[in-house]
Amino acid sequence: MSFPILTVLALLPVVAGVVVLLMKGRAARLTGMVVSLAVLALGIVAFVAAARGTDLTETHNWIPAIGAWYALGSDPLSMTMVLLTVALVPVVLGAEWHVGERTAGSGGLPTSVFFGLALILEGLALYCFVSVDVLLFYLFFEATLIPMYFLISGWGGPRRRQAAVKFLIYSLAGGLVMLFAVIGVGVHSGASGKSSFLLADLAKVSFDGSIGRYLFIGFFVAFAIKAPMVPVHTWLPDTAEQATPGASTLLVGILDKIGTFGMLRLCLGLFPQASAWATPVVLVLAVISILWGAAMAATSKDLMRLVSYTSVSHFGFMVLGIFAVTTSSITGSIFYMFNHGFSTAALFLVLGFLVHRRGTADINAFGGAQKTAPVLAGLFLVAGLATLGLPGMSSFVSEFLSLAGAWGRHPVYVAVATIGMVLAAVYVLRAYKRTMTGPVTDQVAEHVGKDATGREKLVLAPLIIVLLVFGFFPKPMLHVIEPAARATMSQVGATDPAPVVKEGVK
Repeated sequence: MSFPILTVLALLPVVAGVVVLLMKGRAARLTGMVVSLAVLALGIVAFVAAARGTDLTETHNWIPAIGAWYALGSDPLSMTMVLLTVALVPVVLGAEWHVGERTAGSGGLPTSVFFGLALILEGLALYCFVSVDVLLFYLFFEATLIPMYFLISGWGGPRRRQAAVKFLIYSLAGGLVMLFAVIGVGVHSGASGKSSFLLADLAKVSFDGSIGRYLFIGFFVAFAIKAPMVPVHTWLPDTAEQATPGASTLLVGILDKIGTFGMLRLCLGLFPQASAWATPVVLVLAVISILWGAAMAATSKDLMRLVSYTSVSHFGFMVLGIFAVTTSSITGSIFYMFNHGFSTAALFLVLGFLVHRRGTADINAFGGAQKTAPVLAGLFLVAGLATLGLPGMSSFVSEFLSLAGAWGRHPVYVAVATIGMVLAAVYVLRAYKRTMTGPVTDQVAEHVGKDATGREKLVLAPLIIVLLVFGFFPKPMLHVIEPAARATMSQVGATDPAPVVKEGVK
């Protein structure tokens, strides 16, 4: 394809974001929303074109001395993440339409700044997902931290700046470890022939033995922090508690997906032998993340921290499916990455609307809210049911595929992980019962007396529709995703385990 659609797709929101930063008032909001919708339309065009087999690859020699390329690609994995990214940003902008006015009393920045940073973050994340040069990927991986830091520190709770610094310290630490791995990849490729950071060239380089294990660890640590996995997850609950719901949605729904995306693209893709060597430890960490995240969510007293802990648990399911290395488990994990973005966005945003009305995220400060705000209560219930993986929701399909696919290789890990599914019902229904049911308290009657506005319904409707449509009819997305899983299986050199047939059973 002669038109550089991937470059335009990623560069447009970055340039527009800088422009929006210089604007003020309603004009900035309208410009930001129009650009985000234009990027959404362009992203859908690129997704459909790639799904139909159109080659969108762009390759230009960047730094010949070290073998670095400006190279963008459109495989099914990257385009699935592109679709998620371009879909969530307009939703977040709609949800945070008045973020500047809402947080002005606590020192919040103007809304135009939020919109500009969100667009810049969108473009940098898109570059991460479509980059097929390791050095280029790393640069955008690190660059996303800049707008995300200011999105966290600029608006939200009284300790938002401390939370932003904690996020930055963890992320920079992971990035530093990853930098050593990136340099190691370049050096080793040069020692094996011509130096290159291009994934297509690196796929021909052998990273077996100790060098592959060291490099794998470097990449995996960075991605485990980003994902996030226990025990390097502690930055996320603090950040979600202090940031605005929109910023948390961008962080968990889009940015953290770069972690699991990197595990598939780089850890399994470049280091299959090291991945197999590390799999027992990774699976243990995944199961611990599932159980710990679910347990902490079940005992959380803060609604935003609760949602963050659910994500720790859900990322554990994704990692379990990735490192089980079967076609079904990887397909389920990629679909989980996609679905989780929408279910978590719905939960963060609907709770954000309720918390804004009540003035606190303390679960004990609510009670009987379904009588004063029945639409918001219903949307909270739907988002919660999607989070716990209710059949009929798209999250159920992805969770089932991940666990069913992993069962053939690791039945014990899967059996233990299912406890997390039980706990998911506990933390969702407990939170709903304590906040929405029971008698209406005086504080709720006073502060949560207004139900969902037209804008809030418009923001949440697309998320609910996606969760329901792909819950009942997941085939279109699975048709796109499955080739990515098969390609990963081929890179790893693995085959699906043969079904076990007991003797005497026909």
